Amino acid sequence: MKTLKTITSSLLLFLAIGLHAQNDKDQKIIADANDAKDKLMTMEVGLDQFFTSSAGYVIFPNVGKGGLIIGGASGNGVVYENGDIIGMADLKKLSVGLQAGGQAITEVIFFETAEDLAEFKEGDFEFSAEASAVALKSGVAVNAKYKDGVAVFALPKAGLMADASVGGQKFDFTPIMK
Repeated sequence: MKTLKTITSSLLLFLAIGLHAQNDKDQKIIADANDAKDKLMTMEVGLDQFFTSSAGYVIFPNVGKGGLIIGGASGNGVVYENGDIIGMADLKKLSVGLQAGGQAITEVIFFETAEDLAEFKEGDFEFSAEASAVALKSGVAVNAKYKDGVAVFALPKAGLMADASVGGQKFDFTPIMK
């Protein structure tokens, strides 16, 4: 009986530490996403209409990408529905083609309708090779439109990458427990 109590106590301790560590990581990503949103809202790119009218959006504040013929990208983000945080997301990308270099970007994905956001939340959302992000510069988002219920924007942060590749992005969604 004493052994069972010790094992149970140990498991609960490890679980509590694991949840706290994960929470610290999520809190850092949330803070970075909020900073990225603030920066995007102060830029003269016209994203405010997307933030106010979309059913939801995902902000990936720090996406790292790189490659030499074969490339990849990865990042963590925050999922918002009607302006409220509802979960966390992971981005993974694999591409093949003419590419060289490395780059850090902020990526924002807007969902036009609740159904588009629900598809993302199902956890098996992917972009095809034809989907591309609009690079943000002054006023560019004013004329941007949703394609298949999704609009994607990217803001380069650092690095340089030449890219003429074909690949797709895969996302995973994890709801936040309240």
